[in-house]
Amino acid sequence: MSELPDWMYAPRIEGWFADDLDHLPQAPRHTELLDGALIFMMSPQRSWHSKVVSSLTTVLESLVPEGFLADREMAIKLNRRNRPEPDLVVTTAEYDPDRTWYAAADVVLAIEVVSPESEERDRFVKLRKYAEAGIPHYWVIEEEDGLPVVHVYERDANVSAYAPAGIFRKRLERPVPFPLDIDLDALVPTPRAKRAAD
Repeated sequence: MSELPDWMYAPRIEGWFADDLDHLPQAPRHTELLDGALIFMMSPQRSWHSKVVSSLTTVLESLVPEGFLADREMAIKLNRRNRPEPDLVVTTAEYDPDRTWYAAADVVLAIEVVSPESEERDRFVKLRKYAEAGIPHYWVIEEEDGLPVVHVYERDANVSAYAPAGIFRKRLERPVPFPLDIDLDALVPTPRAKRAAD
């Protein structure tokens, strides 16, 4: 068994800290930090996942009101030992071309599009961590028969945890964090649309 390269060893007994990721050019793209441990995205990204993220980014950019910004694949610094990278965020932070992460206090919505290798983290680990960090809204997007299904959560400030706010198929209409009306089926090409195009 080959030895790990030196850069993969944590620089301290407590593990990695969030700021370490800005000084770790050897790490694969989309490396996350959870509880002081590096999480690498090693499996190839599926086309379905990529299409949903790209389409939803475009939709959210058209819907966010002034003072909000939709961004994809940007890390959130939850605390010193946690810096996950959701697929999409909506933030109140100002645009900064050199930014590598957003503060949790500036994020109003985090969105994860579930992949086979991230199921546990997206459904359970990040659900808890984002709520504890104070992020008001969290969406988990699953694939069902080739179409997106959005599990929506709202943070209950009294218990610092998320409460389920609905499961949405075909259309997502919500008044928070700002008025939203999204045709979910339009986020991915469907077999019917493909046949009609042929």
